[in-house]
Amino acid sequence: MSALNTFDEEIQDRKKKELSILNSLLDDKKAKIEAIQAEKLKDIKDKYASEAENKSQREYSRITESARLESKKILFDVINANMDSAFDSIKHELKGFTKKSEYKKILERMVLFAKRELGDDVTVRCRESDNQMIKDLKANVGTHIGTIGGIIAIDKTGTRELDLTFEELLENHEDEIKNFLYEKMV
Repeated sequence: MSALNTFDEEIQDRKKKELSILNSLLDDKKAKIEAIQAEKLKDIKDKYASEAENKSQREYSRITESARLESKKILFDVINANMDSAFDSIKHELKGFTKKSEYKKILERMVLFAKRELGDDVTVRCRESDNQMIKDLKANVGTHIGTIGGIIAIDKTGTRELDLTFEELLENHEDEIKNFLYEKMV
């Protein structure tokens, strides 16, 4: 029996050694797997952190740009409102100007300009209240027009017209006026 015990002990020792080797291999493989897993997990975290940073930066840029555009729009709206108000004020001042003595001199200059451009035999359309002033300047008075002030002159053939109404003059010089006002506002 002793040989059998020895044989059994040898088998048990071999089994323990093989189990020890297998456990050692298993521990090594577990360590390698854990290292690979930790590295992959770190890569995934880094990738998503980078993506989150990029998305965050894009969203920040989008929001910033949106706010910048909105502020420009608000500024543009305010400037336009101020421009409209300024043009309304100009028109109001021009209405008041037509009641002053200087207005007659302006009408005279307009009629002389029209005669120089269209010939001496011009027909002048004007406000009803300006009829007598136009007649005093020895110009033919045409039909009345609804305007703040100024005239529309027509040559004797009726083919050429010169619009010197305040509204037309404002419209023709609108860009210059707006640029001037914009410079004063900013």
